Amino acid sequence: MGKITGFLEFERIEETYDPVASRVHHYQEFVHPLTTEQARTQGARCMDCGTPFCHHACPVNNIIPDFNDLVYRDDWKRALQVLQSTNNFPEFTGRICPAPCEAACTLNINAQPVGIKSIEHAIIDRGWAEGWVLPQPPAVRTGRRVAVVGSGPAGLAAAQQLARAGHEVTLFEKNDRVGGLLRFGIPDFKLEKSHIDRRVQQMVAEGVQIRTGTLVGELPADSRINNWAAHAVSAEQLRRDYHAVLLTGGSEQSRDLPAPGRALAGVHFAMEYLPQQNRVNAGLAVPGQIVATGKHVIVIGGGDTGSDCVGTAHRQGAASVVQFELMPMPPLQENKPLTWPYWPYKLRTSSSHQEGCEREFAIATKEFVGDEGRLAALRTVQVRREGGQFVEVEGTEKTWPAELVLLAMGFVHPAASVLASFGVATDARGNARAGVDDATGYATNVPGVFAAGDMRRGQSLVVWAIREGRQAARAIDFYLMGQTALPR
Repeated sequence: MGKITGFLEFERIEETYDPVASRVHHYQEFVHPLTTEQARTQGARCMDCGTPFCHHACPVNNIIPDFNDLVYRDDWKRALQVLQSTNNFPEFTGRICPAPCEAACTLNINAQPVGIKSIEHAIIDRGWAEGWVLPQPPAVRTGRRVAVVGSGPAGLAAAQQLARAGHEVTLFEKNDRVGGLLRFGIPDFKLEKSHIDRRVQQMVAEGVQIRTGTLVGELPADSRINNWAAHAVSAEQLRRDYHAVLLTGGSEQSRDLPAPGRALAGVHFAMEYLPQQNRVNAGLAVPGQIVATGKHVIVIGGGDTGSDCVGTAHRQGAASVVQFELMPMPPLQENKPLTWPYWPYKLRTSSSHQEGCEREFAIATKEFVGDEGRLAALRTVQVRREGGQFVEVEGTEKTWPAELVLLAMGFVHPAASVLASFGVATDARGNARAGVDDATGYATNVPGVFAAGDMRRGQSLVVWAIREGRQAARAIDFYLMGQTALPR
């Protein structure tokens, strides 16, 4: 694959960014994709390694060596066909996937891996530019109706696959716009929402019906406050009107931090904060928006959501931004002989961190300190691991100025009300209990009701959601027709 000696001749080429000084003043994407020749050079580095570990590390099982080789040979249209055979939305993963495929690249044993993610990004952007990405409506309709609840990446992937199989698909979304976490969680500077809109147009052309502003289950009294339209459809009605129902809602319940002072004004979940800025960027009104302007901001949680809070706070003009992580600081470089081809444990620095952020590790919050009901400071202590538990390090207490604290410590389970309304059994973590093998095929304990994505597996990556949506679509197609031609 690629050029036989390419991995010896060429170095890895990284995508470049706009300068920090300019990009922190807007919310648009700032990554410069590889040029055609740069992408071909990266494709040339792909080795004929016999066992492509990258292929197995990719949750959607992208056929990576093949599209690398086709890019190297300047056959972009066939490269796009190969890429789209396994991935419905490469423009999403090419921008926001952490690229476990690159960690598993054979070159990564003792060198820098092939820039697989940047090649994927280049392929799909070229495909859209050339007009090669077209609707794929089915030749024959089956007459079977499927309801997909939730329009995040799992729901979008499943709806598209099922529509292409000939089923009548209706996609239900409680918010006023389609996209789930892609739309309202991931900042625009990482994923501009025009990419979602373009795919939605394609899916509508393929026959998917979309009902936004519709909550499945009982409509809460504060629906307007939560940006839900005043429409609801019951679980009973969906089961009555559709031959199958697929639940693909997100893992929405944020992990809380019940320290003293938690109720002070100025302490918010990340998923209260991030969607508001996305709505403002879309031209929507957000009364009482949570903003970081002129404030000392502390982000608690060291993952991607925390990083997104850091980047957004910079763009809102925060006075300072500090990010806390409970775990100790990882090593700068992974132990490759120990970890390859698995996802390595090492320090990861995002583009938001590069924009300016103090990072504190092995630190725990003891108290939110207030002044007349509003947050004014945060009291912390350093911790260390002993016997599987965190213990405080004596003499390390510190008080940090803070007018805004954002809790970005992950998510614990999906909205229980949706699962309960269908009578779906849950596992110990509160996720929908559904298997993934051929015998159970994402089916829940309720006949005709399936579950996929974060609602089934828990908080995970966009690429895992796409995989689960595709596989659940295959299982539903088999359930409805007794056979399926949809890929795994």
